[in-house]
Amino acid sequence: MFSPELKVLSEEIGKLLMAKKQVLTLAESCTGGLIAALMTNTAGSSAWFDSGLVTYSNQAKQDLLKVKATSLEKYGAVSEEVAMEMAIGALQQGRATIAASVTGIAGPDGGTINKPVGTVSFAWTSEDLPSKSKTYLFQGNREQIREQSTIALLMGLKDLLS
Repeated sequence: MFSPELKVLSEEIGKLLMAKKQVLTLAESCTGGLIAALMTNTAGSSAWFDSGLVTYSNQAKQDLLKVKATSLEKYGAVSEEVAMEMAIGALQQGRATIAASVTGIAGPDGGTINKPVGTVSFAWTSEDLPSKSKTYLFQGNREQIREQSTIALLMGLKDLLS
C-alpha cells in the first residue's frame, strides 16, 4: 500500500517524535486520511500518534477544527491561513503536543486560475516549537498529488523536529 520510501520516512518521524517527547495529531483534507494511515501503519506508533481528523468539507473544518467561516470566505479552504487554523484546531483535541495539517486541490477538477489543481497548503504547530506554513504547487494526477502532499507534510514535520 505504501512505498518503501514513505514507510522509512514515517519511521524516521516516529523516532524524532519519541526523541522530542512529542505526540502527533493530523488534520487532513485533500489526503483523506492517507497520512494518518501511513503513520499508524508504523509499528509502535501508538506511543507518538494520537489522532487524525479528516475534514474534507468546509463545514467539517468549522465543526471539528473550529476554522472560522470568515477565514474560509476571505482566504478559501486552500490557504495557509486555513491550514494553520486546522492545525491549531487539531492540537486542541486529545493529548497531542504537535499538529500538522494539509488542505488542497488534488484534482482532476476544482482548480481555478489563482489556485490550480495541485495547489496544496500545509501548517505545522506545536506547544513549544515555532509554527510554520507553506503552499506548494504539485504536478501530476490525483494519486500523485496526494502522495507528494504526504511527503511534503512529513518533510515539514521532520524539519520542525530536527
